[in-house]
Amino acid sequence: MLNILLPIFSVLLGFLIVVSLKPAQRKNLKLLLAFSGAFLLSITVFNFLPEVYQHNDKSIGLFIMIGIMLQIVLEFFSKGAEHGHVHLNKDSSLFPWLLFISLCIHSVLEGIPIEAHHNLIYGIIVHKLPVAIILSTFFLASKLSKFNIAFFLITFALMTPLGVILSQYFVFFQAYYYEISALVIGIFLHISTTILFESNENHKFNLTKLVTIIIAIMIAYVM
Repeated sequence: MLNILLPIFSVLLGFLIVVSLKPAQRKNLKLLLAFSGAFLLSITVFNFLPEVYQHNDKSIGLFIMIGIMLQIVLEFFSKGAEHGHVHLNKDSSLFPWLLFISLCIHSVLEGIPIEAHHNLIYGIIVHKLPVAIILSTFFLASKLSKFNIAFFLITFALMTPLGVILSQYFVFFQAYYYEISALVIGIFLHISTTILFESNENHKFNLTKLVTIIIAIMIAYVM
């Protein structure tokens, strides 16, 4: 049940942070993004990747690469919202369907391996929190209707739990579980490394971000 509730709570918490605290310091948000990127990457490398490779199938590596390519394609439509960017016109009242569909595909896929991989849920909710904050901040400052904002965020919150449910009750997702998991690993590797590279502004050394990343890695390692 927690695997279903925690992703929803993460998006809700992100929205409540924006509504109640109205965070204006992008520096703090970038630190949160750096933490989430390092934590997701560490959970993937320490737990998720070794478990999938126990399947001992050469195609696992192929599907990881397909996952990386798939995420690149999704980001063409989402403009990088998965790792903290929203490049949309705030003055437009049109519903951002391309962003919506790409984020939904991403969220459903990341939900499929959760049941079988211990601690993966924590990497996902830490990843979703800053994304929810960024999306909420943008939408509340845009000319989108309240109905459209609610529809977007609620559906976005439900997509990862939908992936969990699909993995539990549909034979297709069980039969191709390792292939889909490898696909998700590729997605996570691309997103997390992109976040870490982008969090280093102008390639300058930043002690605070370095410490944040080290803490994230250590927490993931001891879990």
